[in-house]
Amino acid sequence: MVSYDITDNKSRRRVQKILEGFGERVQYSVFECTISESQYRSLTEKIASTIDKESDSVRYYRMCNGCRKNIEFFGEGQIMEDDYFFMV
Repeated sequence: MVSYDITDNKSRRRVQKILEGFGERVQYSVFECTISESQYRSLTEKIASTIDKESDSVRYYRMCNGCRKNIEFFGEGQIMEDDYFFMV
């Protein structure tokens, strides 16, 4: 799971575009990404080169398959499931 708080509109849009290539938006600034380890490295490198490290914040929550059973949500949506990859 990736969440972000980015101050500049242009940078925010770039990060959104990057994340759309790796996962699914589940809230305005939260994406769920079911990706491999090499995809994770690529994702974090791309975002790190895009954001302003002085004013922006991006958080990566790595979750194992067993942890996903503890996810709760209310309203529209679903929990992504895939045993082959891990959720970030």
